[in-house]
Amino acid sequence: QVQVVESGGCLVQPGGSLRLSCAASGNIFNIYAMDWFRQAPGKQRELVAGITSGSSTANADAVTGRFTISSDNSKNTVFLQMNSLNPEDTAVYYCNAKVVQANHRYLELWGQGTLVTVSS
Repeated sequence: QVQVVESGGCLVQPGGSLRLSCAASGNIFNIYAMDWFRQAPGKQRELVAGITSGSSTANADAVTGRFTISSDNSKNTVFLQMNSLNPEDTAVYYCNAKVVQANHRYLELWGQGTLVTVSS
């Protein structure tokens, strides 16, 4: 079994900061990439940021300069540091992991999501 669990979402004031965590655990041989998505009420899920096993990163234009993705490969964990938050960042944030198990089985997994609310 492999699972992905996000944490860190909460209510934060505009201009504030928050760090989300996502940990993958279980029968994992290698992680190709881990990405953060978000889905605001009434909107489609969108890619926020991603990081590969080689630590290459990419951000969506809407968060460039404000959000930073990083990883601790020893713990199969990625982080999303979010600064200068504004109400438009309010959404459920989901972690997506692309992993390979020892038997060469490829899995793409989603976490349950963590809610970030930016409001005064």
